[in-house]
Amino acid sequence: MAYLLGYDIGSSSIKATLLDAETGNVIASAVSPETELEIIAKRPGWAEQEPYIWWDNLKSATAKIKSEAANAVADVEAIGISYQMHGLVVVDKNHKVLRPAIIWCDSRAVGIGERAFREMGQEVCFEHLLNSPGNFTASKLKWVMENEPEIYRKIDKAMLPGDYIAMMLTDEIKTTPSGLSEAILWDFKGDGLAEIVLKYYGISAGLIPELTPTFSIQGELTKKAAEELGLKPGTKLSYRAGDQPNNALSLNVLNPGEIAATAGTSGVVYGIDSKASYDAKSRVNTFVHVNHASDSPRYGALLCLNGCGILNSWLKHNFVNGMNYDQMNKLALQAPVGSEGLTILPFGNGAERTLHPAGTLENRDMGALVSGWKFNTHNKCHFLRAAQEGIVFALNYGLGIMRDMGVDVATVRAGNANMFLSPLFREAFATVTQANLELYNTDGSQGAARGAGIGVGIYKSSEDAFVGLKTIKAIEPNANLASAYQEAYGRWEDALKVELSRDDWWPCQPFS
Repeated sequence: MAYLLGYDIGSSSIKATLLDAETGNVIASAVSPETELEIIAKRPGWAEQEPYIWWDNLKSATAKIKSEAANAVADVEAIGISYQMHGLVVVDKNHKVLRPAIIWCDSRAVGIGERAFREMGQEVCFEHLLNSPGNFTASKLKWVMENEPEIYRKIDKAMLPGDYIAMMLTDEIKTTPSGLSEAILWDFKGDGLAEIVLKYYGISAGLIPELTPTFSIQGELTKKAAEELGLKPGTKLSYRAGDQPNNALSLNVLNPGEIAATAGTSGVVYGIDSKASYDAKSRVNTFVHVNHASDSPRYGALLCLNGCGILNSWLKHNFVNGMNYDQMNKLALQAPVGSEGLTILPFGNGAERTLHPAGTLENRDMGALVSGWKFNTHNKCHFLRAAQEGIVFALNYGLGIMRDMGVDVATVRAGNANMFLSPLFREAFATVTQANLELYNTDGSQGAARGAGIGVGIYKSSEDAFVGLKTIKAIEPNANLASAYQEAYGRWEDALKVELSRDDWWPCQPFS
């Protein structure tokens, strides 16, 4: 029998899944650590993690898998990697990490990206990049150049988090077209490395890893890595992708008109198109999808809400005195739709790309906000419900932008995980967005395992890779609650408009 091993390198945890390639059944899965990984915030707007923490927890998750299915682990044929997007890991010529990784929700490079957008020219950026350089990986690397020149001079390669894990597995440093696009280093017009960004920022092309196809033999497990993980030396690494393109893959979202969603630390809606379209305010971003090819283009339009599950996590650790998430979900259901006027804007996890004030191109980091709070009316259940509703409302606000881009939001697929485990969240999402919601028995690590099967050639087509993928739940909009949710969304949107009209919000500027 053939087995596939998938890793999902998140900012909250590392998950591993061992999959039976023939049946698509999960043989074993594990998460490490059991509590959320620490995010280091040395200054307001910063977010960093030590890459070795990802590796240590990947080893721990693998050990748990091996303890459950030692014989199957011995027969793993291929490994796939899913990873948190937009991060920056820099190493020297000896593959030594030079500084903590600057991760996806770090806001320090917003000003750098906005200046690049103005000076390179909006028309040029949209024609070649489909995005503003924004707060993405290339801009973070420029921040290191400007603010940590002694470190920058030592850099041999600048990588995404998944490229780092691949390096630890194979001792080779590579990246993918999809990876370059999320770093804003892919030229959609030229179908290759974005030399215009490198030239503007003054970054040497030698710092960028060599390209490898998303589905391909990208390296083999070294003897050292194999010993640390308890796997066979020479095991093929045959797939890597950012967490959102990979989530789409895990849900068999590969073709135009198909839409995937996640609601983990961040909340994301990701829609596939065959046309390279863009949002003129760069609030929704377009990237190369995992199955993109020059003769069969596939692009992913990505809407991201930074403050999603992290808001729920904050409430768990600071507000509800030891409750678990299931208990929180049940308590939230005790409050009525609309939380009796209590409104939460869930924007407390860095600069939000959807929050561009009219006429400008600036991300806003205004923090989470509560309005309508009445001491004699509201209690814990109202706050818990208002948080979940606020996240749904923020996603719906962004979906309006995607609809304006021509994305049809009729059916959304998601894994039965994270906030989609909440009955309240599921019902609110379907009813507010007026989309049919389909939940599947999958997650990012399973998607990475299936991708590895495609890359190593076990699956002859992408359709073969989805054996065992099943719908667990289908949720339709609740017509009886539609008007109540619409009224609550109107209050939420009014609160947002008030905040966007203020001129004393906290701007995200680079620290020097």
